[in-house]
Amino acid sequence: MTRATDASAGASAALPTAIPLNDPELAERLAGRLAQVDTALAAAVASTDALADDASRHLVSAGGKRFRPLLTLLAGELGDGADPRLVDAAVVVELTQVASLYHDDVMDSAPVRRGAPAVHTIWGNSVAILVGDLLFARASALVAGLGPEAVVLQSQTFERMCLGQLHETTGPGVGDDAVEHYLQVLSDKTASLLATSARLGAMFGGCSDEIVGAVTGYGEKVGTAFQLADDVLDIASSGTESGKTPGTDLREHVPTMPVLLLRRRVERGEATPSDIELLARLDGDLSDDAALAAVVAELREHRVLAETRELAVRWAREAAAELAPLPEGPVKQAFGDLATALADRAT
Repeated sequence: MTRATDASAGASAALPTAIPLNDPELAERLAGRLAQVDTALAAAVASTDALADDASRHLVSAGGKRFRPLLTLLAGELGDGADPRLVDAAVVVELTQVASLYHDDVMDSAPVRRGAPAVHTIWGNSVAILVGDLLFARASALVAGLGPEAVVLQSQTFERMCLGQLHETTGPGVGDDAVEHYLQVLSDKTASLLATSARLGAMFGGCSDEIVGAVTGYGEKVGTAFQLADDVLDIASSGTESGKTPGTDLREHVPTMPVLLLRRRVERGEATPSDIELLARLDGDLSDDAALAAVVAELREHRVLAETRELAVRWAREAAAELAPLPEGPVKQAFGDLATALADRAT
């Protein structure tokens, strides 16, 4: 079982609705360009084949927070934010994200995506996989117009996303540290596309290599911080703030950091008898609401949840530190506010 990383798959499995923007002029410019992205995105998924057209439009029409395109457009504001290539780059990253969701939902047997029935529940697994491939092809065609460097970057990112999904599916190998394996999965499966989104924005905004490198590092670390914060919220949230029932990942036996830290304690002989008993219950049947509520309550008071919070905050602070080379102003402030929000989200 894999965890959805869609930017709009429910509040706790989703990145923030928008990057915090306290400058009205910047917010207005980005809103206008994001509208251009939506128009271009609709054109990019259109097809003369009726089935391909319907299935391709399904998730795009369902909406979404467009976080990755917004990240691209915001990074472009560090240079020439009006460069038309930024809109194409933003469409590329959103197409890549949407295409990956078609595949993820088949693997997860997920019934809903972006508040709508998942594609495979309407047209079947084969159509969902093939349409996902079609959208990847559309992204590739569009990125080709952005030049060789963008093509290489897109292919490297796609490779990392595939490897992240593969390694999440297969789990750590013999002798691998499960915690480090998990962090690498988060980096490849989720953070890689965030890093690329910011990098393309800075590239086509005409920024210096130093600025491009800074926002790329920021995207990598902020993506990992988000997923670790999500692990905390799966246990610590009330459900109202997260948008899903506490313990959903636990019930589905999706590996998350608190459970991995608890398992490591047991494997290293550092666990108490109650730790061992708790892990056994976590590995067992949690379909009963009372059983799930009991392990959630116990984990809320356990040190492994505090350790996961500390990790999320550390990654968020390291993301903010990557912003040092950026010029002072509303763009840097927005990136920094996002990192702060992620750190606050975990505490």
